[in-house]
Amino acid sequence: MFRNHIKIALRNLQRNKIYSFINIVGLAIGMATCLLIMLFVKDELSYDRFFKNKDRIFQVNISGNFGGNEFSAGATPPPAGKTMASEFPEIETFTRIYKPGDVTVKYLKNGKTDLFFTESRVMAADSNFFKIFDYKMLEGNAQKCLQSPNSIVITEKMSLKYFGKTSALGQIITLDNTPMKITGVLENIPAQSSLQFDFLTSIKTYPIVAHFDWSWVWLQTSTYLLLKESPNDYRTIAGKLEKKFPVMVKNHAADAFRRIGQSFDDFMKKGGKWDFSLQPLSEVHLYSAGIQSGMISNQGDIKYVYIFSCIALFIVILACVNFMNLSTARSLKRAREVGVRKVLGSFKSGLIQQFLTESMLYSILASGIALVLVSLTLPVFGEISGKTLHLETLLSGKIILFIISVTFIIGLLSGSYPAFYLTSFKPVNVLKGGILKNSISSSMIRNGLVVFQFSVATILIISTIIIYQQLRFTQTKDLGLDKENVAVLTNAQKLGKNQEAFRQELLRLPEVLNASTSTSIPTRNYFADFYNLEESPKDKQTQKDITLSSYTVDYDFVPTLKIKLLQGRNFSKDFPSDSAAVILNETAAKQIGWKEPIGKYMTYPGNADQKFKVIGIAKDFDIESVRTSAFPFAIFHQSSHTYQTETSYITIRLKVGNLENSLQKLKSKWQDFSDDVPFDYTFLDNAFESLYRSEQQMQTIFSIFTGLAIFISCLGLFGLATYTTEQRNKEIGIRKVLGSSANQIVALLSKDFLKLVSISIVIASPVAWFVMHKWLQDFAYQIPIPWWAFVSAGVLSVSIALLTVSYQAVKAALANPVKSLRTE
Repeated sequence: MFRNHIKIALRNLQRNKIYSFINIVGLAIGMATCLLIMLFVKDELSYDRFFKNKDRIFQVNISGNFGGNEFSAGATPPPAGKTMASEFPEIETFTRIYKPGDVTVKYLKNGKTDLFFTESRVMAADSNFFKIFDYKMLEGNAQKCLQSPNSIVITEKMSLKYFGKTSALGQIITLDNTPMKITGVLENIPAQSSLQFDFLTSIKTYPIVAHFDWSWVWLQTSTYLLLKESPNDYRTIAGKLEKKFPVMVKNHAADAFRRIGQSFDDFMKKGGKWDFSLQPLSEVHLYSAGIQSGMISNQGDIKYVYIFSCIALFIVILACVNFMNLSTARSLKRAREVGVRKVLGSFKSGLIQQFLTESMLYSILASGIALVLVSLTLPVFGEISGKTLHLETLLSGKIILFIISVTFIIGLLSGSYPAFYLTSFKPVNVLKGGILKNSISSSMIRNGLVVFQFSVATILIISTIIIYQQLRFTQTKDLGLDKENVAVLTNAQKLGKNQEAFRQELLRLPEVLNASTSTSIPTRNYFADFYNLEESPKDKQTQKDITLSSYTVDYDFVPTLKIKLLQGRNFSKDFPSDSAAVILNETAAKQIGWKEPIGKYMTYPGNADQKFKVIGIAKDFDIESVRTSAFPFAIFHQSSHTYQTETSYITIRLKVGNLENSLQKLKSKWQDFSDDVPFDYTFLDNAFESLYRSEQQMQTIFSIFTGLAIFISCLGLFGLATYTTEQRNKEIGIRKVLGSSANQIVALLSKDFLKLVSISIVIASPVAWFVMHKWLQDFAYQIPIPWWAFVSAGVLSVSIALLTVSYQAVKAALANPVKSLRTE
């Protein structure tokens, strides 16, 4: 019996080549899309799940309201972990991670420097790091490798880079002029690890961490806890721990708050917040939206997992709808076959098996083609999505089971409706032509499915337009500075005391318009601290304190970046007192409440109550991406010695012209001052662009999937148009004989489909508006949803439908009516 079903299915496939092609291609594209998205989703959901104790590892986060500024961060004060581990028996141990920034790595060989590189993937950690994070150690003792200062663990990739096939264990390399002994070699860090590093040093190497070991307000380390093994749910244990943290903070943070000019009780009474929470490590990658990332790399977003999963589901459904639509459309021809077979003794169950066998055959063929499509497109998809995806992943047991299950489900869903629909006809009615009465209800179902298809396609078109417009806005928005033709040397601190001499040499180059040194630049880190404010009798709403993020800069920072000053002036050598001056951004000035801020004072309690005079108010300039609202920011002069950082940048505004030649001259000057430190640079416009790389990748993927959804919908519409034209062939012939023109025939055949597409546009528009309104909420600066996006999507949908249908309509309209009427 089964062999007979297969033979009949193959004959029908061969006999109806156009419909078979449309069904198989539609299903294949839908399944290939589903598999690609499944690989993407699987990769996103697999982050940090390879650790042995993954369920017991928690990241300590902090939520604060400091001086009116609210924030959430995956960074903590240095003493937080130690205090938690000592006071709460539920915690087995803790480890801290610190990022020292880019370092220059030198390898001494034969008494001279043979190799030197700038490395950015550098972290420092406590000695028990590998007790929590069990990365695979190839050489060395995981329990002892970070116990001593100036010890370092490197990855296999770095071992090959610096030492080739020679064992790196025990070798000496220099990080920023500090000799480090290699005490371990790790297997390369998995791509699905939130922590990404090539060099891991002992945290004891950095005295700055030990120096601030008392501080509960210095947020420059990340802390991870390992809970003790328990039969209870670890999330429940973490939740109970969180309730104990407020008492701990009050008991231990009081001294730190007194050092910055206020008691902890006063801080809380004024609406302050300093709350610690625990986040499961397995959720850090996808559930950290709104949390400053701390040490985490490659941060994802769970909403994109949901969005792409829904797109995959809808595309597969669209492919199934095509199959169902074409099968029911062809029911008149197949119904007579069913009627004859029932009269000859076939049972309904056997007929259902026949139709399901056909749909399963289509699904199996589509699966094979889908696997070929995936293998061909996976490298391109991986490059677009920024992921390393491997075809071998599809060969794992679970994935193979998934593919088989999807093939079976799609085959069942695609064939279920036509199978049960066609076999429900009574033989007498079918053979008498009574099937035409049922064709009305089937026509309504087909029309509903077409509306569904184009509703999905229109939603995706509208969404793609709005996503593109938002990302374009992020790249063209007024940043409050000029980012074009600005080169940034990222390791200027390596020049030491020669920074100013080097800058002066740069200014002598005709290609350089201006140059500046600063502790940081927009898109990079900044220093944040607490300041007391001068109260003004004129301003009743003046705040008493504020948290300010800041850079320390030289006299040329503001003109080099072309930051606009709304009031006051820039730092000037004509005013020696500018060493105790500050320029605030307009958000800081508004939050403080000074009506006339120029000349007012603020105090930094962290440095012996140092006072600063406000000399200027700058227009808000972007420091982070437009996902972040403007926040209070200050620019101090570098001679103020307000604070010290381990980083320094030289920002260079270049003349428009031959950038390659300009960079060669900059490199030559750099080598004159430091021939053993790499010349590393970036461009400020590229730095800003990198902030939106993930959104751009998502927009590209979204556009591709939208195109696929439209293509699948058009395949179905083309098939229906072909069948409808065939069914109305004689009607068209009669109309032409009676004088109808070709245009009238085309309009007649097209209008019914255009009505359905118009209905889909009406349904899709409010759904797309709601979805995009929610998506735009993630951006601090967002475009208003443009009305023309809906009009454009509607016109595009109608045009696509018209082009799809018009081919068959024009073909039928131009056909010789004699051929269609000769049998009458």
